[in-house]
Amino acid sequence: MRLKFERIPVNISLFYFFIFFGFGTLFPLLSVYLKQDVGLSGTQIGAIMSVSPVVMIIAQPIWGIICDYTRRPRAVLIFTLTMSAFIALPFVYMDSYMGFILISIMLAVFQSAVVPVSDSITLNYVMANKKDYGNYRLWGALGFAMAVYLMGSLAEKLGLTLIFYSFTAALLICTIFVLSMPKESNSLQVDLRSGFVRLIKMPKFILFLFTTFCVFGPIHSNNFYFGLYIQELGGTLAGVGLAFLLAAGSEAPFMKFSGGWIRKAGYEKILIAATLISSIRWFYYFTEPSLVAVYATTIAQGFSIGLFIPAALQYVRKIAPDDVKATAVALYSSMGNGLGSWFCTFIGGIIYDAFSLFGLYLFFGITTAVGLVLLLINLKVVSGAPAATS
Repeated sequence: MRLKFERIPVNISLFYFFIFFGFGTLFPLLSVYLKQDVGLSGTQIGAIMSVSPVVMIIAQPIWGIICDYTRRPRAVLIFTLTMSAFIALPFVYMDSYMGFILISIMLAVFQSAVVPVSDSITLNYVMANKKDYGNYRLWGALGFAMAVYLMGSLAEKLGLTLIFYSFTAALLICTIFVLSMPKESNSLQVDLRSGFVRLIKMPKFILFLFTTFCVFGPIHSNNFYFGLYIQELGGTLAGVGLAFLLAAGSEAPFMKFSGGWIRKAGYEKILIAATLISSIRWFYYFTEPSLVAVYATTIAQGFSIGLFIPAALQYVRKIAPDDVKATAVALYSSMGNGLGSWFCTFIGGIIYDAFSLFGLYLFFGITTAVGLVLLLINLKVVSGAPAATS
């Protein structure tokens, strides 16, 4: 029994490594494939890449209900992983814009369940065993970084269609580790309707929702356009992989030590610093720097994402009343990962066509700067409002 228990952390870590390895093989290079191999426009690419965030907002609560009803989150996870794996394969044979839209919708329906359901299983485990969620999640950052680097190098020789087969293989491998994940079936109950009514009456929470919209939107959208940006500066597919390796790989050490830094400096200062760095990064990319300079500044992603995510989660949980904390986290995630990502990805495609990729990053910089202003107003001005008990 002791040996079986000790295998659980290893299986969770390997699951996060391979699931984000799969995401890293597909999504960062999908825009390059659609542009280079299929010949779609920036607006079309933006529309295709923005499908997932929109579907996520609708599909995630449904998968949560299914998990709560069946009490079999591992079975749901295996099903959605398998469906996502095989739905991605028709991308290889598709050549029409509407066909890509349809497949993207189908993929997003199932893929949108993977991270929330696995996070729910993991959170149940770490809360019951007094462990640190960040120590498991950082393996996802490592898997993502390694995947883009490896796929960028291999696609240079074997072609970009490799990304779809690699995505399928990685997700099928994940099903093996799900079988050995914890069996806990209790999930966080989220009453979105009653919780939403209470939370919208809290100025601090509403302002922070708009902050996450402005900050997370460009961060997630950058994952779709960064490969095109590197190529615009003269980089190869292998160079795209190297850029993502440096950027995503820098997240892991920041996530590892984020807890101590947040306790020492306070989440307010960490949030401000991470948002400021992110905004400066986007404005700098607008100036058309050299490829070497872009590689050198990718560590800014580790600082912005690796610190903003844990600090923001702590902030949301602190200001929300005890009985609606889960609802607050769900709304916070939907605003940044869903609406913000969709808006910046879709509008980004239009800006790409009308102006340039560099104009797109000016848009990212301005959007994040607005988020910084909202954050400062929230922390400095609205801080005098009564805080919720935690």
